[in-house]
Amino acid sequence: MMILIGAGIILASLCILTIYISYREVFYAIPKAEEDAHVLPKGEQYKKNEERMHSLIREMEELPYELLFIQAWDKTRLVGRYYHVQDGAPFQIQLHGYRGMAIRDFCGGNKLAREMGHNTIVVDERAHGRSTSRTITFGIKERKDCLSWVHYVCEHFGSDTPIFLSGVSMGAAAVLMASDLDLPQNVIGIIADSPYSSPAAIIAKVCKDRGLPPSVLLPIIRLGARCFGHFDLEETTAIDAVRRTRIPILLIHGEDDRFVPCRMSQEIWSACGGPRTIKTFPGAGHGLSYMADTKRYERLVKQFVGECLQRQELSKNFKK
Repeated sequence: MMILIGAGIILASLCILTIYISYREVFYAIPKAEEDAHVLPKGEQYKKNEERMHSLIREMEELPYELLFIQAWDKTRLVGRYYHVQDGAPFQIQLHGYRGMAIRDFCGGNKLAREMGHNTIVVDERAHGRSTSRTITFGIKERKDCLSWVHYVCEHFGSDTPIFLSGVSMGAAAVLMASDLDLPQNVIGIIADSPYSSPAAIIAKVCKDRGLPPSVLLPIIRLGARCFGHFDLEETTAIDAVRRTRIPILLIHGEDDRFVPCRMSQEIWSACGGPRTIKTFPGAGHGLSYMADTKRYERLVKQFVGECLQRQELSKNFKK
């Protein structure tokens, strides 16, 4: 009898350990305030853009900015860099990717926003940079953090300030997941570059890439999220959220994205319940569409932003 009890305890301990290891591998992170933004992801797709990305990062580092500190809905401290261009301008709230860095992932997107005359907040997402927490939640909690930033802009810059939510990779999934939250009417557009369709879908894809069985690992990973990260990996998805929103959405994706398949943006586009546009970039890797064809990228974003601002102006005039 004692042998059976002992074996049961060992088995239970092994199960708990396995679940904890899955949490540590997938979700756990220690924020690094002084992390070097010039350390780029490995691979030839980044290598060929290395020089230009370093130049854009340096440009962003040298610009004056104000550090903003806010308290999220769950008391997590969130930090962002505020780049001021002009009073009364539209705002972009910019969210980076999984284990990414704000000024690296948005070195191109922020330059474009500034050139359009937009003020920007480049966010350190929870468990990244100067923000607190030790758990990355693949957009589940980050989407609510996005809402906290929206409230900050409304309170400090006016409730009629046009706001665009912009994200890359996990940040793109997060802003899409935020689309069906109780956003104020001055959130007038979402720009999502390389988003995944759901947290479970991207985790399953990475498992396959590593030769691991998703059908076995996903339930364990989900338990790790629940037990140690205190969130449900399947609470929502980008696809579920966009079905319920009428905020215009621009989806951008590199056709040679080897991390988040381009088809995921197609799936999101098909599910959208409101105005939506999708543009793919031949030969572009993950989050590298801006680098692959800057002029086209700029033209598409400027056109989308212009249409959103025009739609907002027509709506205002209609209400008068």
